[in-house]
Formats: sequence, C-alpha cells, structure tokens
Amino acid sequence: MTKIDENQTQSASPWIAFRHKAFTVVWIATVVANVGTWMYNAASGWLMTSLNPDPLTVSLVQVASSLPMFLFALPAGALADIVDRRRFLIGSEILLTVVAAVSAVLVWLDLINPSILLLFTFLLGAGSAFTAPAWQSIVPQLVPKQDLAAAVATNGVGVNISRAIGPALGGVVIGVLGIAAPFWINALSNFAVIGALLWWRPPTSQGSRLPPERLTGALVIGFRHVRYNPNLRATLIRAVAFFFFASAYWALLPLVARNQIAGGPELYGILLGAIGIGAVGGAFALPWLKAVLGPDRLVAVGTLGTAACLVLLGAARYSAVGFAACLLAGMSWIAVLASLNVSVQMSLPDWVRGRGLAMFVTVFFGAMTAGSALWGQLASAFGLPAAHFIAAAGAVAGIALTWRWKLQGGQGVDLAPSMHWPAPVLAIDADADRGPVLITVEYQINPEKRDGFLAAIRNLGQQRQRDGAFSWDVFEDVAASGRFLETFMVASWLEHLRQHQRVTNADKVIQDAIREFGAAGEPKVTHFIAARLASD
Repeated sequence: MTKIDENQTQSASPWIAFRHKAFTVVWIATVVANVGTWMYNAASGWLMTSLNPDPLTVSLVQVASSLPMFLFALPAGALADIVDRRRFLIGSEILLTVVAAVSAVLVWLDLINPSILLLFTFLLGAGSAFTAPAWQSIVPQLVPKQDLAAAVATNGVGVNISRAIGPALGGVVIGVLGIAAPFWINALSNFAVIGALLWWRPPTSQGSRLPPERLTGALVIGFRHVRYNPNLRATLIRAVAFFFFASAYWALLPLVARNQIAGGPELYGILLGAIGIGAVGGAFALPWLKAVLGPDRLVAVGTLGTAACLVLLGAARYSAVGFAACLLAGMSWIAVLASLNVSVQMSLPDWVRGRGLAMFVTVFFGAMTAGSALWGQLASAFGLPAAHFIAAAGAVAGIALTWRWKLQGGQGVDLAPSMHWPAPVLAIDADADRGPVLITVEYQINPEKRDGFLAAIRNLGQQRQRDGAFSWDVFEDVAASGRFLETFMVASWLEHLRQHQRVTNADKVIQDAIREFGAAGEPKVTHFIAARLASD
C-alpha cells in the first residue's frame, strides 16, 4: 500500500477509542495495574541478580513469567469462550491480588530465595495466562468494530506507558523504600481493574441460545479452527519468527545493566522505562507507518529495528548506548506487536475469539520462554555480546523465511454471523449429544464448470472444518456427469446446530459463489445421525 487514505488513518488513530466511556475506564484501570506488574517484573529481575547472578538463573525469571502463558493460555481461551468473561476476570483478579500480597510478605520478611522467587513469578504468570485471552476478547465489547484497530493500538500504548513508568518507578522505589515495596504496590494496583470490572456492564448479547460448549470439546474445536484458518496460521508463524529472537533483550537486560554497563537498579529501571517510552512514541507514528508500509512491511521494519537494538545492547558499555538501544527496542516492539494483534483479531469470528487469541498468546510466550532459556545458556557459554549478536542475525533471517505468510490489515473480512443457514427439519427425535452426524450436500453443476467448482468447494471445505467438522470430502458421480456429493461429519447433533450459527458473512459469499456453478435448483442437503442398536 503506497497511498495514504486520510479517513483510514484517522480511524486507526489510537485516540479514537477514548470516545467510548467503558473502554476509557477499563483502559485507565489496566494501565494502573500494569504499572504495578512492571514494578514487580523489574524488582524480581533485579532481586534475582542479588540472590544468584548466574546468567542462566537470571534468565529463568523471564522463563518463569512466560512459561505459564505457554502452558495455560489454551484452556483459558476455551473458558473465555464458554463462561461469562466479566465474572471470570473479576474472580481471577481477586485471586491474583492474594498471590501478589503473599509474595510481598515473603520479600518483606526476607524469606525469599531463588526457588521461591521463581515459584511466585510462575504463579503470577499463571494468573496472567488465565486472564489474557478474556482481556483481549472483551475489547470488541468495549468499542464498535470500526474502532477495533484503534482500540488494539491504544491498548498497546497503555501497556507501554506502564512499561515506561513502572520499571523506572520500581528502581526509584527500591532505592528509597527497599526491595519489598514494588511487590506491595503490585498487589495493591490490582484493585484498579477489579473496581473497573465491577463498574462495567457489557452490552446484552444476542448470541446463541444453545447450551455452552464443554471445555474438552471446546479445546478440540479451537485447535481445529486454528488448523483450518489460514489467516490466523500466517499470523502465528510470523509471531514465532519475531518473539523467539526478541526475547533475548528481555531475558538478558538485567545482566547488561548490572555486569556489562556496571549500573544499579535505577539504571535497570531506566532501561526498561526507555523501552516503554520508545513504544509510546512509536504508537503515535503507527497509523502513518501502517498506511504507508502495510502490516507485512511494518513487521519487517520492526524486526530490523529489533535486530539493530540487539547489536547495540551486545556492544553497550555505556548507559547512553543502552538507553538508545532500548528506545529503538520499544518502537520496534509496538510496531510488530500491534500489527500481529490486529491481524489475529481480524482473523477470528467472535464464537472462537478467546481460543484464537489464546493460541496467539501461547505462541507468543512459548517463543519467549524457549528463546529466554536459549539466550541465557548462550550467554553463559559464550558471553553476553555473542548471545545478542546471534539473536540479531536470527531475527533478520526470520524475515526472509516467513515473508510468504501475509498478515491481515485493519479492515479484515466480515466475520459477523450470517444466520442464513436454516435449522434442519427433523422426522425423528435427535438428542443433543447423539452423534456423530453425517451431512451430505448434492450439487448438479454444468460439466464445463467442473474445475472452477472443485477449486471453490475446497474453500468451503476449510470453512466446514473451521466451524467444527472433523471430516470433509467431495465425491463425483461416475455415472452422472456434473453430479457431486459433498460430505462432512460433526461430533454430535448439538455441534451441528452450533455450525449453523458459526457461518459468517464471508463464508456465505463462498457458498453463494458455489451456487453459481449449479445447473438448476438449490443443492440438496441431507442429514444422517448415527443409529446403533442397543447392546444385548
């Protein structure tokens, strides 16, 4: 994209989302809570350098923070799709507050050691893992669709404002009030989001009247949707190529500040704050950059900026160089993260949004966890500069290796439910859990349009499988030219009824295009449900 659309740039401005009161209140509350989280992150990283300065051990703080996202985000995403998201978030945030308060008590009483610190970092990370998909899933409930891209960018600004304030404030608080103070502030800051969630009343849902999915089945359907959603898969591949290498500076920054530049906790806080300042500054340029470059080139530019930051950190011996590198890191981080996040949101219909976002979070933190462990080991074996330089080279190589997978822009496709598929008429009693169910659709097409029909129906097959079918195929009648039979199977009658409600307007366009190949009449749909004799 080379020409800037003025209206599109305006709608993508991160400040547009503040027109909506609910979004503003929740945004302010999350910024306050995130300041406390970043104070905790800075304090725990610095505390570990005092308890055990080994590079691998210090990098394990980042591992303990990231690993829960990899382990728990998927079941959390399924929960976000089948429970009341607001109530789920309120209960989770209360539990997180209790865990944070206990960690503060242990640090205050000087009962902390490396193992306990890693344990509580893991527990708080687990709490964040269970809430992250639900937090991201409620964004479309806070703003209308046309402001969704702006809201995602504004959330990125909020995260990075807290990242700019929290670590620097944490360094100052440690110097003035002691190492336990940031742990207490982290616990208290959670009351902001609890209060905002208690105040907020989400809009009344007009969704399905069917019973909610079971957790296990929801997970299976979620995995199947990701497998057959090419736009989401492309975003996940691009995410791995970035986060794995970008994790190097997050994991090793405490050691760069303490050992390589020979600074104290204040410098570490300032460097983390510089990342946040760079990200906030980068957010102002995001609408213009996205309009000029498009999401794919913007992610490539952000990745190149991250590689340059890693080179600077590997060579840094002075605080000014480290500060400049972190500013560049922040600008690059927000450019990539916002682009990937918008691409994920625009690739998902609402019924599977929590699970799709959970998959993104899993990939995000899985790459961060694996990368952090690797860069810590490389730093122990070859030194800090070598670890940074290797990560920079890998980030650049990742651009070329993943370029063919394209991201979704701010407009996306129409994934609202079409509700055009009528409920089937039954001649027998079909219990909700009875299954599996076989659905056949018979098409009579013009024989000369055979190749075009087969190409189009493959797209329909992906749609059926995205929406819950575990088997799909199309057959050609060898005795009747132009007669084709599409077949697909779902696990139960209830799951098939859910399929009817999952078809989007974009899917309807595919179905309408296939009907254009027909010689006469509408396709004939037949349903078969498994019939088994009772055992003797």
